[in-house]
Amino acid sequence: MRQSGPSPSYERVDLTSGLLMLVCGDVIRPDLAWMLTRTHKHLAPVMAEVRDPEGFARLAQLAESGPASARGDATIAATRIAILLACKGGSIPSITVGDCVELVDTLRRVHVRGGQRKVDFYLRLRALGVFPEDAPATIRAFGLAAGRLSIEELVDRYPIRCRPVRDLIVDYLGERQPSLDYTSLDAVSRTLAGLFWTRVEALSPGIDSLRLPPALARAWKTDIATKKRTTIGPDGTAVEVASPRLNAKDELIRVRAFYLDIASWAAEEPVRWAPWVVPCPISDEEISKAKDRKHRKARMDQRTRERLPALPVLTNTVDRRRRAAAELLTAAEHTQPGDLIPGTAGALRRAVAPKAAGHLAWVEETSTGRRRNLTCEESEAFWAFAAIEVLRLTGIRNEELLELTHHSITEYRLPSTGEVVPLLQVAPSKTDSERLLLVSPELANILSIIIRRLRGDSRAIPLVTSYDVHERVWKPPMPLLFQRDIGTEHRAFTPTALRKLLMNALAATGLTDTGGKPLVFSPHDFRRIFVTDAIMNGLPPHIAQVICGHKSLDTTMGYKAIYPAETIEAHRAFIARRRATRPSEEYRTPTEEEWDTFLAHFEKRKVSIGTCGRAFSSPCVHEHACIRCSLLRPDPALRGRLQDIRDNLLARIAEAEREGWLGEVEGLQVSLAGAEEKLAQLDRNRSGSGVVDLGMPTITSPGSMAVGNK
Repeated sequence: MRQSGPSPSYERVDLTSGLLMLVCGDVIRPDLAWMLTRTHKHLAPVMAEVRDPEGFARLAQLAESGPASARGDATIAATRIAILLACKGGSIPSITVGDCVELVDTLRRVHVRGGQRKVDFYLRLRALGVFPEDAPATIRAFGLAAGRLSIEELVDRYPIRCRPVRDLIVDYLGERQPSLDYTSLDAVSRTLAGLFWTRVEALSPGIDSLRLPPALARAWKTDIATKKRTTIGPDGTAVEVASPRLNAKDELIRVRAFYLDIASWAAEEPVRWAPWVVPCPISDEEISKAKDRKHRKARMDQRTRERLPALPVLTNTVDRRRRAAAELLTAAEHTQPGDLIPGTAGALRRAVAPKAAGHLAWVEETSTGRRRNLTCEESEAFWAFAAIEVLRLTGIRNEELLELTHHSITEYRLPSTGEVVPLLQVAPSKTDSERLLLVSPELANILSIIIRRLRGDSRAIPLVTSYDVHERVWKPPMPLLFQRDIGTEHRAFTPTALRKLLMNALAATGLTDTGGKPLVFSPHDFRRIFVTDAIMNGLPPHIAQVICGHKSLDTTMGYKAIYPAETIEAHRAFIARRRATRPSEEYRTPTEEEWDTFLAHFEKRKVSIGTCGRAFSSPCVHEHACIRCSLLRPDPALRGRLQDIRDNLLARIAEAEREGWLGEVEGLQVSLAGAEEKLAQLDRNRSGSGVVDLGMPTITSPGSMAVGNK
């Protein structure tokens, strides 16, 4: 055409029509990327006529049996299948799973829009029986979920330069793999290869031995004690923010276990492990978590105390939000496109969206023109309500909630009365042990609402496959209770989707914490609230342990928040019990000698610069170094003496530093800090005890006094 020019009868559609005939006749096979960016609207009908009439007829029958709102998705799926035939040849039964994976990868590479419509063709081909029985239930099993990595792949995620150490870590993980689940194996590999050896090599390039010099070990421990992340500041620049690593001791425990396991295994296999046996750079004191457990307990108790009073507000808000969203969606579905929706005071109009999926209800705000998907809003409001209700009524874990199925609801007939009791069977999760929970009337109502919604017009709950984000495996199709429709596919809820539901529900409540920030609930907060509320209302702790599935009663009591009122009542009960059991002579009138001893104690508490506040019959814990003691109450009249002591300490510190008496400097500085604190204490007391002039009262007549008093 460039050489001879177009013919007089040439039209622009001639080339596309000719190419369409050549492609459908299998004369030429274009590239997938070329076809996806130049789709012809007549490709699927012509391909159905000349290539595979029977296959496309079955595809049309499948679309007719589905909902009318999915007809547009069926047309796009037919076009995707026609593209596969155009590029690969053959007919619909010859399409393989690999062809579909290649098409989806190409769709992602050329940035073709479509959302769920991109992969709907795979579901229809699988429904036609084109693929073998062991084909994945969803195309998302390829690429969208990484799956399990081998030990070598887990370690090689980090740039370890010393090959022998890298091989040692691989061998170590191989030895421990039979006793670990995949989540634990992944965590140990991240610690040893990432947080440990990769950072050690960054601090000391070229190191090839597990024997760390003391200075290097200290530098590495300091490095992992903080966690660094990069955020975008208000001015748009990248800012590195450091925060304490809360699980730093857990990481140290894994590294210490690495050293100790190698030393233990060396006795049985010296040739393999003995060359790597070196002293462990982490001591027992560094991994002691007694104080950390107390701090964590205090944090969790405070978190529970903040959220337990807010729970009724949250549950009422999500219920009202669910009902309002359902009513608005019903009103929109009965409104013609372009008309105002009744009950919205003219604020919402049914949007005209000819290209939108038929099952979606789009509206637009009359004031701003912003479009809203009421179908998605109603779905989000309902599932947020359902998740919060089930979590608070059962106290189950996040992963246990997402694994609930229709088969989890069972019944038990009491042998004594014959009464049928509904039970909820919780699948094994963290402790690998299943348990049964009694279904309360409230929980039974919520479960029935969920089941009615999932059944719809059919009598069965759809079977969906779910991906275990911890074990990195796809589970077989199950009638999960927490699933949603995305296009024509039923998908299980993920932990990320559940967290988003909670965040949006909390944003609608307007609740804030003590700092004025929006209140945040995690799924596990409902578990702690459930345990606290149950035990406070009389449930025995050992029964709560069974309900929660804890192996230890200490774990259950760790979930139970302690309130100040409980502490006071428990202390008063303890005093009453102690008085009832202690000898009565301890409550007699003291003798003269005992009284003289008691009075003499207060005389002995007088010191040169004030008064000691220690308790009766208790020794001085500071060995009479009063300037350092927090119980010393300095006398304002002796302020000059305190200043002389401070000046003397400054002179002694200067002398010690000049003479090189460094061992004495530290003790003098502690005493100096005590003297400064006592002087500051006197200043605070003096500033807070000023004289206030109250004025003189005015003498009035009795009548006016009555009026004034009133």
